[in-house]
Amino acid sequence: MKILIIHTAFIGDIVLSTPLLKRIKEIYPEAKITYVTTPIGATILRNNPNLTEIIEYDKRGNHSGIKGLINLGRRLRYENFNLVLTLHRYLRSSVLSWLTRSPQRIGYDTASGAFLFTKKINYDKNKHEVEKILSFMGEIPKLPRKDYPVELFPGKKEVETIDRIWSENKLESQKVIAIAPGSKWFTKKWPLEYFNEVIDLLVNNDYKIVIIGGKDELFLNIKVQKNVIDLRGKTTLLEVAEILKRTALVLTNDSSPIHIASAYKTTNILAIFGPTVKEFGFFPWSENSEVLQVENLSCRPCAIHGGNKCPKGHFKCMLDIKPELVYKKILQILERK
Repeated sequence: MKILIIHTAFIGDIVLSTPLLKRIKEIYPEAKITYVTTPIGATILRNNPNLTEIIEYDKRGNHSGIKGLINLGRRLRYENFNLVLTLHRYLRSSVLSWLTRSPQRIGYDTASGAFLFTKKINYDKNKHEVEKILSFMGEIPKLPRKDYPVELFPGKKEVETIDRIWSENKLESQKVIAIAPGSKWFTKKWPLEYFNEVIDLLVNNDYKIVIIGGKDELFLNIKVQKNVIDLRGKTTLLEVAEILKRTALVLTNDSSPIHIASAYKTTNILAIFGPTVKEFGFFPWSENSEVLQVENLSCRPCAIHGGNKCPKGHFKCMLDIKPELVYKKILQILERK
């Protein structure tokens, strides 16, 4: 059985698809699974034992434009896949599925180009994203999260890198808190001055802080001080996963660290939701998680991905979540642990 997964969405979406790999192996233990994703998506999937091959779909490079899409489709067609699962709902992914000429091509009924699939499944907005994705292999009644966890696999290189960072900063016996202040969307970012207030409170109480993020987050004016280790732009995604595996708690916006941290049972997640809501299905899959949000705010949600500015101009969904509240919530969670 040769199975192809096509998913070229954001990092968090790719992470949330990993339970599907376990489900496929339950049904087809000998299956060879190929995963087509973005170059950055490929980095988070590396070392996954359920995958036979990862193919990078570089829409801005080797596979740009219609010609690039057709060339990739031609390559995939030669593989003679028995089944293609298209988790992404954009037209390019639907066309790529069709170009494989696989006899079974499954995708969402709401996808652009859904007519190119041989079978369409219901995109149920009321389900968590993991549950939606698992439905590609049939419904699972009373789905227990622990049976289909998010799984990431930092390798020897990633572990050694974080071992060195932990040793240099004497973090081995410390309760370490990770803070992820970034997001692609402005309105999904809790204010930086709020993050800095929380960092001050934690440092004053002898907690060690690790700041995580990509190169884009280097432009965020986070206060770096004693007991704050700034790793923005210095780590790969699997190194971030290894960091989050070792931390007691991660404080994050509604962004990919939520989903990366969900791979680890001992890591607590405190997620701040502003313009988005849990009902979109992208809340933490981990059971050791809490979401802070402003309840009963009539303008929430305003967009599924957030935006570049508050449509109402007041930004209450974020400004009304005060640093003192977040700090107290962090202490409550750590005391429970």
